[in-house]
Amino acid sequence: MSKKDYYEILEVAKTASAEEIKKAYRKKAILYHPDKNPGDKEAEEKFKEAAEAYEVLSNAEKRQRYDHYGHAGMGGSAGHAGGGMTMEDIFSHFGDIFGGGFGGFSGFGGFGQSSSARHVNKGSNLRVKVKLTLQEINTGVEKKIKVKKYVSCHHCNGTGAENGTALSACSTCKGSGHVTRIQNTILGQMQTTSACPTCQGEGKMITKKCPQCNGEGILRNEEVVSIKIPAGVEEGMQLSVSGKGNAARRGGVNGDLLILIEEEKDPELIRDGCDLIYLLTLSVPDAILGAPVEIPTVEGKVKVKIDPGTQPGKVLRLKGKGLPEINSYRKGDLLVKINIFIPKDLTKDETKQIEKLKDSDSFKAKEVNEHGFFSRVKNMFE
Repeated sequence: MSKKDYYEILEVAKTASAEEIKKAYRKKAILYHPDKNPGDKEAEEKFKEAAEAYEVLSNAEKRQRYDHYGHAGMGGSAGHAGGGMTMEDIFSHFGDIFGGGFGGFSGFGGFGQSSSARHVNKGSNLRVKVKLTLQEINTGVEKKIKVKKYVSCHHCNGTGAENGTALSACSTCKGSGHVTRIQNTILGQMQTTSACPTCQGEGKMITKKCPQCNGEGILRNEEVVSIKIPAGVEEGMQLSVSGKGNAARRGGVNGDLLILIEEEKDPELIRDGCDLIYLLTLSVPDAILGAPVEIPTVEGKVKVKIDPGTQPGKVLRLKGKGLPEINSYRKGDLLVKINIFIPKDLTKDETKQIEKLKDSDSFKAKEVNEHGFFSRVKNMFE
């Protein structure tokens, strides 16, 4: 999969409309079409690269994820049009924007106009939810999940035909998958091309159906799918794993597996973007005298020295102890917000000791200006 910016590949602005993106892709595809550049591997890669960019930017949902998360939002193992599809797949998926043919070219490697018009089945997408801990989000993780989905029938290898029987060419379209009609209009004769109604654009007919899948080429089953989730993902983010959705009827292109990220609530840490927040409650003596304390982080506990005379509402910042930012080397911080525990029930001896200290100059409340007072109160409740 290309790591170049998709907007740069198609040479469009990030605010480009769907029509502008379509026109830009058509221009690039014609420029790098294999028929115009026979044997040119670089042109072939640019052709696939443009198809990959168009597949994402022409889909509103995928484009939104890409704009927000970059390539990481497309899934670590996701192979888009340019990375996981053949030339025939590209022609069958995107050839329609050229009005039936492919820019007037004869085709590539046998995948010419008739192939680009032939219907290719596409399996449906699947959505699953994956729960992650903050520790898994911090490092990234590989998850293996069991997915119930349609898989290719092993008895007929996904063809839908009984094992050993041949698939015959459709008698209506002669195996092309499309039919052409000529109509007389006031403007003259007009030629239209559409999917063959007999074979639904597949170009072939089954003479004897597979008894296992009843000619569908797919069966309901379970599959264990391995998913690589990058570090720094967030609640609600959706990743896409190409080709791991439902299998297509009678061959074709599998759907995608869409992974919806959910975060497990951490018992001690609160997430705020890339930063983490920990609420530390100190006893009155520890706040007055200072004390060493242990602070939990996503990588284990760290020791921190609390300074004498620490006030409630103070925030300690532990640099780089937060979560990584997706698609970046930056890491957030851990913010330790301090609260002081004031006991309600005291023994007689404790009460006497506090009363002795009450009139001490060190224990008298100091005046603060209005700004300082409200700032401190605000920090306590944030």
